[in-house]
Amino acid sequence: MTQEQTPQDSPISNAQEKGSEQSTQSVDLESRIPVDEHIEEVQVDGVKVRHRGVYLLPNLFTTGALFSGFYAIIAATQQQFEASAIAIFVAMLLDGLDGRIARLTNTTSDFGVQYDSMSDLVSFGVAPAMIAFNWSLVELDKFGWAVAFAYVACAALRLARFNTQVAVVDKGVFIGLASPTAAALVASMVWLAHDIEMTTSVAIISAVVVLFSALLMVSNIHYQSFKTIDLKGRVPFVVVLGLVLVFAVIAIAPSKVLFLICGAYALSGPGGRLINFLGIRKKK
Repeated sequence: MTQEQTPQDSPISNAQEKGSEQSTQSVDLESRIPVDEHIEEVQVDGVKVRHRGVYLLPNLFTTGALFSGFYAIIAATQQQFEASAIAIFVAMLLDGLDGRIARLTNTTSDFGVQYDSMSDLVSFGVAPAMIAFNWSLVELDKFGWAVAFAYVACAALRLARFNTQVAVVDKGVFIGLASPTAAALVASMVWLAHDIEMTTSVAIISAVVVLFSALLMVSNIHYQSFKTIDLKGRVPFVVVLGLVLVFAVIAIAPSKVLFLICGAYALSGPGGRLINFLGIRKKK
C-alpha cells in the first residue's frame, strides 16, 4: 500500500517554504545594509501598485551625465578648459538619451525624474558656472563670483519651475531657455576661446554671455523643444543627408559651429518675441 503524501511533504509546500525562507533571508540582508530600499507607488490600470527598486538602464545614463558634469568641474579647477567644455556636451548627450530611453522602454519613474533633475543642476548649473569662473570670471573678483552664483541660482530656479509645470505646459515648447542649452552656450564659448590671452575685456564679455544665458533660463520666452519629433517614424532621405552634412560641418570646427548653433538658438527666442511685438504694433 502506497503511503499518502502529507501536505508538509508536497512539492508545493516545499516550494512555499523555500520561498518564505528566501524572503526572510532577503529581509534580514536588507536590515543589515544601512541603505533603505526604494519603494515607489505607481498607478497601473487605476490601481496603486508598490514597486521596489529603481530601473537600471535610464538611471545609468543619468549617472553618466552626472559624472560628466562632475568631471567638467574637476577639469576646470585644473585649467583644462577644453576638456571641461567637451564634458558638458557629453553630459548633454547622455541627458538627452536617458529620458528617451526611459520612454521607449517604458521605464519612467518619479525617482528617475528627480534624479535627472539633480544631475541637471550639477551638469548644467554648477559645472558651467565653475568653468566660466575659473576661465575668465575670476579676473573680475567679487563681481565674477556673483555672476557665477547668479547662473547657478537661475539654473536651479529654471529646473524647479520646469518640474512643477511639466504636466500643464505644452511639450512642444520650453518656457525659458533649457538649462542644457544655456550650459552648451557657456561651454562652447569657453571651448572656442580657451587659448586666448585673458584680459579684463574678455572677462567682461564672458560675464555678459553668462548673465544673458542665466536670465534667458528664468524668462517666459518660448523656445522650440523638439520633443515632439518622432524618432521611430520614417523621414525623407534628404533629412538623413542633411544630418550627415551637419555632423561633417561640426567635425571640421566643433567649437565654432557649436557656439554659432547654441547662440542662434538662444537668440531665436528673443528674436521671435521681437518679431511678434513689431507685427502686433503694425496691425494696430
